[in-house]
Amino acid sequence: MKKHNFRNLKIYQRAIDFAVEVYKLSRSFPKDEIFGLTNQVRRAVTSISLNIAEGSGNKSEKEFQIFLEIALRSGYEVMTCLEIALRLDYCDKKNYDLLIKEADEIAAMIVGFSKSLCSDI
Repeated sequence: MKKHNFRNLKIYQRAIDFAVEVYKLSRSFPKDEIFGLTNQVRRAVTSISLNIAEGSGNKSEKEFQIFLEIALRSGYEVMTCLEIALRLDYCDKKNYDLLIKEADEIAAMIVGFSKSLCSDI
């Protein structure tokens, strides 16, 4: 297996930047959401970069792909949390659209990277 330094992976960097933006947004959620939506969206968004990092340390490309799949699912979870936040008026449509666009792009990058690993197997 080709070793990947996760810090050098563009998907990892984008996922970290995305997490920072989601954290900033979630600061404005109501205080009574601290153990609800705030906690859920923060755990999901950090899971993206954490799984990319953890997966990069595996011994096989196939194992790395499993962690990328988890990262992808976490991204979908973030998108759902953002939609709930929008519907509850915890964020405006402009911020929502920007974050969803970024989430979609990261998801596409994860899928593309995973496919490239598959071709290396």
